Amino acid sequence: MSTHSNHPFHLVDYSPWPLTGAIGVMTTVSGMVKWFHQYTMSLFILGNIITLLTVYQWWRDVTRESTYQGFHTLIVTTGLRWGMILFIMSEVLFFLSFFWAFFHSSLSPSISLGNQWPPLGILPFNPMQIPLLNTTILLASGITITWAHHSLMENNYTQTSQGLFFTIILGIYFSILQAYEYIEAPFSIADSVYGSTFFMATGFHGIHVLIGTTFLLITLIRHLNSHFSMSHHLGFETAAWYWHFVDFVWLFLYLSIYWWGG
Repeated sequence: MSTHSNHPFHLVDYSPWPLTGAIGVMTTVSGMVKWFHQYTMSLFILGNIITLLTVYQWWRDVTRESTYQGFHTLIVTTGLRWGMILFIMSEVLFFLSFFWAFFHSSLSPSISLGNQWPPLGILPFNPMQIPLLNTTILLASGITITWAHHSLMENNYTQTSQGLFFTIILGIYFSILQAYEYIEAPFSIADSVYGSTFFMATGFHGIHVLIGTTFLLITLIRHLNSHFSMSHHLGFETAAWYWHFVDFVWLFLYLSIYWWGG
């Protein structure tokens, strides 16, 4: 096969990773069902191992294509940017469904909820305690990732590394505090529609924080290996966009579910 082309687009080579990724995710979901019903995690762990190995090798290939082989031309990166924008828009609609469910029940509580919100027997979290601290942490992480981005555009290698490092630490700190909050929660996901909407919305946001932290960790590793320049750093940009989206969603979660809804 010729390595030359007369167009600026990137036609990817045949890859096994979409297939192995699908197998890994299917095994993980099947393992979760087995875990819930038979209380064994063996299939779930196997699915996670397959998925993680696929992710590592797929990201390795994309890094090679963009950094060493020069396949990510201006037109290709423009398409990738639009792909990320559309993905984030789909995520906005994903979280909109949770907010819709929350406001549907909270603005007009049914008689089954005692015509009040929060429902009788639910002791909500104090928004001035851990939730406010987590809000401060995510706002600070938005500042540090912006600091890292501007440092990269100014070709300041050291400050980019520092900004990414602090953002990752803040993301991990947020996840630890949210896990502690869940452990100490006075209600569960089974406690009426309040518990369901609370844990679904904040839980999925927590998963997005973990994904975003992993995204930034990979970005830091790539930066330390000199994969980015001041004019070519699409991987960094998409990670920063995703993290800002995570910050944005949390502000709505805090104001609506913790502060107003509580």
